[in-house]
Amino acid sequence: MFSAAEIARGVQGALAFLWRDPAAGGHFDNTMEACLRSFRLMLVVAPLHIVKLVVDYTEVTVTADEMEILLAEALKYIVEWLLFPVIFYEIARRQGWLDRYPRYIGALNWINLPGMVLVVVCLPIIFLAPAGIGQLIKLVLQGLFFYWFLVTTRQVLGVGWLFSAMLLVVSWAPMVFVSFLIGRYLGVALVAAA
Repeated sequence: MFSAAEIARGVQGALAFLWRDPAAGGHFDNTMEACLRSFRLMLVVAPLHIVKLVVDYTEVTVTADEMEILLAEALKYIVEWLLFPVIFYEIARRQGWLDRYPRYIGALNWINLPGMVLVVVCLPIIFLAPAGIGQLIKLVLQGLFFYWFLVTTRQVLGVGWLFSAMLLVVSWAPMVFVSFLIGRYLGVALVAAA
């Protein structure tokens, strides 16, 4: 799937965006082949995502059975990976950014690997900490991922903070809606803290 050198290069590039390294984009090839190859990370990140879901589902009750949860969450996972690249393709075409599309989407895909590792590392703290602290850690992680997206967008596309923020909304808002729909379908309800 990926060699150790490819994973190291992708993760280094993804982390370099966090430090606002101007050379971060150079870790990612600007070819459609490399962009499409980066979607294989879906399979690499999936086990980490499953761990996160197991912990998430300990905090809620659902009316759906296990098979419905599995199918709904699998569909949501696929949509999360594919929806923004499809939407952004049209934005890139209209803005004249198709020459930057492969590098940008590849970089965003690679961010998922160290990002999900960070989430899984923080899960025990979130789960064991008092509710307020756990929620605060979740908010900090969400803020970090938003920042990561914004910096990556600015560096790869060469746009300002405002346009980066608009793309963040274009990326994030549909996923919130999909999560809402999945939650409604599964009958998700928060478990009251004791």
